[in-house]
Amino acid sequence: MAKAAASRFVCQSCGSVFAKWAGRCDGCGEWNTIVEEAAPEALPKGATGGRGGRKLDFVPLRGETAAPPRRRTNIGELDRVCGGGLVPGSALLVGGDPGIGKSTLLLQATAALARSMRCAYISGEEAVDQVRLRAARLGLDDAPVELAAATSVRDIVATLEADPPEVAVIDSIQTMFLDTLDSAPGTVAQVRACSHELIRLAKRKGFALFLVGHVTKEGTIAGPRVMEHMVDTVLYFEGERGHQFRILRAVKNRFGATDEIGVFEMTDRGLAEVLNPSALFLAERRGNVSGSCVFAGLEGSRPVLVEIQALVAPSGFSTPRRAVVGWDSGRLAMVLAVLEARCGLALGGNDVYLNVAGGLRVAEPAADLAVAAALISSATNQPVAADMAVFGEIGLSGEVRAVAQADVRLKEAAKLGFAEALVPRRPPKPAAGGRDKGRPPPAIEGLQVRELGHLQDLVAMFPPLPKRDG
Repeated sequence: MAKAAASRFVCQSCGSVFAKWAGRCDGCGEWNTIVEEAAPEALPKGATGGRGGRKLDFVPLRGETAAPPRRRTNIGELDRVCGGGLVPGSALLVGGDPGIGKSTLLLQATAALARSMRCAYISGEEAVDQVRLRAARLGLDDAPVELAAATSVRDIVATLEADPPEVAVIDSIQTMFLDTLDSAPGTVAQVRACSHELIRLAKRKGFALFLVGHVTKEGTIAGPRVMEHMVDTVLYFEGERGHQFRILRAVKNRFGATDEIGVFEMTDRGLAEVLNPSALFLAERRGNVSGSCVFAGLEGSRPVLVEIQALVAPSGFSTPRRAVVGWDSGRLAMVLAVLEARCGLALGGNDVYLNVAGGLRVAEPAADLAVAAALISSATNQPVAADMAVFGEIGLSGEVRAVAQADVRLKEAAKLGFAEALVPRRPPKPAAGGRDKGRPPPAIEGLQVRELGHLQDLVAMFPPLPKRDG
């Protein structure tokens, strides 16, 4: 009988297992990520078979299920992203770049919660004295938070199981290790096994668990992707080091809406909530400047107005430059191609720079029309009206397509004092007899709404541009 292998080779990027070492992982295509690890102990025969199993009891889909209770952190932006507060027995994974403020936010949250419930903060990266110094700097040293420094999951599980708190923070999961595995902390096997043990304990004892996760150079949470499937909520902390704004974005939430965001401002006293992010993002905007346009966006259920800045300049190189900050470079290339092919504008030979002011990352296609307006404004040196908000998706044929929740975007623009809005034309509403009946634009008090059906309608609002040859 062949002897089982004593080790196996595991990719540290995607978790694929190989029988021998290779330079490139066939699963994810990464190089030099395959590491030798001790093989897990095989289960005895029949342990995973159908013998001895318990018969499942099926129930109907319809039934009485109460809404999960919530534990509010008294940090409104964090509660908003979590869906209204923390759910007992849930596991939340918080990821972000080094120094972005993950530990600061969780220390502030546990300090606020500890005044009404029992909270434990376990640090694997910093000593107790280091955490105390941060708490003193933030003015939180009087909060009754139970603090410990440990990396052994066996010790942590034994402690939390004997006397479980209501909220526990593990900072970070990459520093934890399980002594039953021979691999080093931070490897795929360790992260997966440690997460499984801690999440299982949290659900069994009914306390909310925060796991802090490192991110890779691509910005995704390091370790196996299966860890994001194991937890109930995945939060990404975003922001640029040069900006004081921080965005907490929910990309997964089993107890609330996804793509919800919370906005914070980094101060010398920690992270402060931003209750009106639109006003903050537009605070430094200068009116009557070419290449600037206000985009009425939507992040989760929250409308956000942000400034789109574009600069079109003659290129001194054979290949013009395309630099994008805060938006998708692929969509910028598409908008430029539509402007040239459908509207006859000669922009392809220029350098193009695009920036979303304030450090916010915009992902929705509704920003296409605002980007096009900023590009044309910069190329013609003709500013967009300072009190105009723009949103709409652009198709490859040049049509301006409708986007979701236009009324919410327009109400936010009117609330901030905007007088005009450029929006997509509403699709016709079928009438009796099979004929289409046009719908009027939404009526918002104090806001003049102008509808566009094609990108050429936007180009006609500016002075003539250089036309493409042919």
